[in-house]
Amino acid sequence: MKIVCIGGGPAGLYFAILMKQVQPDADIQVLERNQPDDTFGWGVVFSAETLGTLREADPVSFAEIERAFITWDDIDTHVGGQVIRSTGHGFCGLSRKRLLQILHERCLQLGVGLTFQREVEGVHEFPDADLIVACDGINSRVREAFADHFQPHLDWRRCKFTWLGTDRPMDAFTFLFEERPEGLVQAHAYPFEPGLGTFIVEMRDEVWRAAGLDAADEAATLAYCQEAFADFLGGHRLLVNRSLWRTFPTVTCQRWVKDHIVLMGDAVHTAHFSIGSGTKLAMEDAIALAETFRDFGPAQSRADAAEVLLEYEDRRWVDVLRTQKAAQTSLEWFEEAARYIHQPPLQFTFNLMSRSKRITWDNMRNRDRGFMEAVRAEFWEREAGPLLRVVDGSDGSDTAEGPSARSRAAVAGSSGRASAPTRPPGFVGTFAHPYADRPAEPMFAPFQIRGLRLVNRVVVSPMCQYLAEEGMPDDWHLVHLGSRALGGAGLLITEMTDVSPEGRISRGCAGMYTTAQRDAWARVVAFVHRYSQAAIGLQLGHAGRKGATCLPWEDRRPDAPLAEDGWDLLAASAIPFRPGSPTPKAMDRADMEQVITDHVRAARYAQEAGFDLLEIHAAHGYLLSSFISPLSNQRVDAYGGDVAGRMRFPLEVFRAVREAWPAEKPISVRISATDWVADGGLDGDGAVAVARLLKGAGVDIIDVSAGQTSTEARPVYGRMYQVPFSDRIRHEVGIPTIAVGAIQGADHANTVLAAGRADLCALARPHLADPYLTLHAAAEYGYWDQEWPQPYEAVQHRPARSRDRRSDSLRLPRPAFRGRRED
Repeated sequence: MKIVCIGGGPAGLYFAILMKQVQPDADIQVLERNQPDDTFGWGVVFSAETLGTLREADPVSFAEIERAFITWDDIDTHVGGQVIRSTGHGFCGLSRKRLLQILHERCLQLGVGLTFQREVEGVHEFPDADLIVACDGINSRVREAFADHFQPHLDWRRCKFTWLGTDRPMDAFTFLFEERPEGLVQAHAYPFEPGLGTFIVEMRDEVWRAAGLDAADEAATLAYCQEAFADFLGGHRLLVNRSLWRTFPTVTCQRWVKDHIVLMGDAVHTAHFSIGSGTKLAMEDAIALAETFRDFGPAQSRADAAEVLLEYEDRRWVDVLRTQKAAQTSLEWFEEAARYIHQPPLQFTFNLMSRSKRITWDNMRNRDRGFMEAVRAEFWEREAGPLLRVVDGSDGSDTAEGPSARSRAAVAGSSGRASAPTRPPGFVGTFAHPYADRPAEPMFAPFQIRGLRLVNRVVVSPMCQYLAEEGMPDDWHLVHLGSRALGGAGLLITEMTDVSPEGRISRGCAGMYTTAQRDAWARVVAFVHRYSQAAIGLQLGHAGRKGATCLPWEDRRPDAPLAEDGWDLLAASAIPFRPGSPTPKAMDRADMEQVITDHVRAARYAQEAGFDLLEIHAAHGYLLSSFISPLSNQRVDAYGGDVAGRMRFPLEVFRAVREAWPAEKPISVRISATDWVADGGLDGDGAVAVARLLKGAGVDIIDVSAGQTSTEARPVYGRMYQVPFSDRIRHEVGIPTIAVGAIQGADHANTVLAAGRADLCALARPHLADPYLTLHAAAEYGYWDQEWPQPYEAVQHRPARSRDRRSDSLRLPRPAFRGRRED
C-alpha cells in the first residue's frame, strides 16, 4: 500500500509513525516544503491528559518527548497590579523544533520516507497513491482544490497576534493583561525549555491599529511588546522568529474525506492557541486514523482506504467538535477580555480559568482548594456583605451575631444584599441563616431585587405544563411548583401564564384573566409561602402568532396548528410563524390597547394572589417578541423599523404593568438575545440595545434567553450555551441578569455566578429531573445551614463530625470527659 503525507508537521509525521506500525509493509512518504531544521513559532504545550494519550500511542517517541519536556502545575494571572496563582493544572512544554526532530528520528527508525523542500502543487502528482493524507496547514492547497466537496469555512477573528519568544525564566503558564492608552494588550506565555519560553502577544484589531502596529516591521513590533510588558520581563528579552502580526482563523470543514484523500490537522480544523490544542488535535487525529486502520485490518487498495477514512471521520468528528467549541469559547473570551478587566483580580482570574467551560467550579475546587476558598470568600464579601449569622433566640425572635456583629438593619435593603428573614405566619420549616458563619458556594448567596429578598441564586425556570383546563391551574400546578419550592430554590417562576384566552399557546395553557384563575393561583402561592423560603413569580405572556396549537403529545410536529376550534392570532406583522401556520393579524392600535389592558388586569390579579415578582415574556417568538425581532416585525409605522421603534410596544406594555404592580415588587423581562439567524436577525449588538431600553424603562432584571423566534434559526448548542448573552448584557448594560440555557446543575450555576456572568441561574430540565436540586447540592457541598422542611429533617445530611461518635449517632448523652494529666 502506498501512502503519501503532504505536510511534515506533527500530524503527518505522527500518522506515518503509527501507521508504519499498523501496516509495516506500507510504503509511507512524508513530503515537507521546509528544511528539516526550520521551525516557525517557539514551543508547544501539552496537558497531562494528552501526555497519557501519546504514551499509549507510541511509547518509543513518547520516551524521547518526555526527556525533552519541562513540566509545571501552575497558572499565573497578572492583572490589576496583582499576580494570582492557581495550581493543579498539569502542563508540559518543549520546543516545536525538538518535537519535530524526535518525530523525524522515529520515522527514519521505522523506514518512513522523508523528503524536505518539496512543494506539492496538488494530489495529481501522486496517481499511484492508495492513501493521501493532506496535512498541509491552514492554507491547505488540497482543501482549496476540492473546496466544493470539503466545504470549508474560515472564520477570521477580531484580534491580531504575534508569536514571540522570551528568555525570561517562567515556572507557570502565564497570562498578562496590560491596560494601555490604546486599549487592552494581553500575552500568553509559557516555558518550553530552561531559559526559553513562548510569548504570544494579542490585542483587538482596533487596539493594534491605534498602537500603530499596522505599519510596524518586526523590529518595531519587538520594541512595542518589550515596552508593553517591561514590568514582567524585568530586563529580560523578547525574541523574534518571523514574528509577523496575523489574524487567527477558525477553520471548519463540512467534510474531511474525499475518496482516498483525508484532511488532517490545521488543514481541516483549527483551535485557538489560548487552550494550546493545535498540536494536540493534529497528533490525536493521527492516533485516531491509525487506530481505525488497525481496527479494519490490513488495507490493500484505494477502496479499502476510502472505507476506513469514512469510518475515521465518523468516529473523530465529535471529539474535534468538542475541542473546537471549547477553543472558540476561549478565543471569544480573549476578544472581549476588556469587558472584564475591572473585575476584582480573583474574580477575573476565575472567569479566565472557566472561560472555555472545560474548567468549572467543582473541577477547579478539586485542582486548587485554597484558590477556590479565596474566590468563594471574596464572592460573599462582594455580593452579600460581611458575614452575618442569624440564630433563633430563646424567646423565638431572631438575633444577630458572628464575625461582623452587624445588625439586620445594616444589610437590609441594599442592592444585592440580604436582609434578615422574617417568619411567615404558620411557617413550619427550619429557618436557615441568611449567611453561614463561613462562605458557602455562590449559589447559596442571597440576592435582593427591590424589596424582594431571595435566600439564594437558584431559579426554577418557567416550564409550560400544558395541563390547565380553560386556563385554570389545578393540583398538578400545586404539586409541581410546591415540590420545587420545598426543594430549596430561591425563586420559582410559573410557566408562561397567558393574559387572555386568545393569548394561549394551546388549550392546556394556564391563564390569569379570571378571578377563578386568580384564586387558584393564590392557593399555589400560599403553599409556597407557608412551607418554604422560596419566592414565587408569575410569568405573563401572550402567544401571538405561535398560538392555537396542539398539545405537544397530541401532535409531535413543532407548533402544529389546531385542526378545529382555534382562535384568531395577533402579531407585529401578518407573517405566519411557519409554513402551514395560520396567518396572524397585524395589530392595530385597538389591538394594542386591548393587550395592554389584559396585561394590567393580569398584574393586578397577580398582586391579589400574592405573587412576589412578575416576569413579562418578550422572548421565543411570542407576541412581544414578534415586535422585537426584525424577522417578524416588518411594520412601516412607529412600531417598526429600528430597535427603538420595534421596542415601542413592548415598552408600553411594561410601563403599564409597572404602574399597576406595587413599587416594592420587582419585574423581570425575558428576551431572546439572538434569533440565531445570520442575515437580518437580532444579534448580540441588538440584544444590548434592547436591554438598554429595558433598563431605561425601569426593568429590574433581565431573563436572558435565546432563539425560538424563527424557523430559520441555527442555534449553537452546548453546555451553558446561552450564558454568554447574559454575560454581555450584564457587563455592557449594567443590569442584573438571569442566565438560562443548559445550565445543568449546581456546578454550572456556581461557575456562572462566581465568574460574574449572571446574578441568578434559571434551571429547567435539571429541576424536572430533581425537584430537590438545591437541597442535594447543599448536602454535597457541606452547606449545613440550608433550610430543610421540618418533616424532612430526618434525611437532612449533617457534617461528618456529628456522626463520628457513638453518642451522636444514637442520640445518647455524651459521657463526661476526664483528661489525663501527664506528670
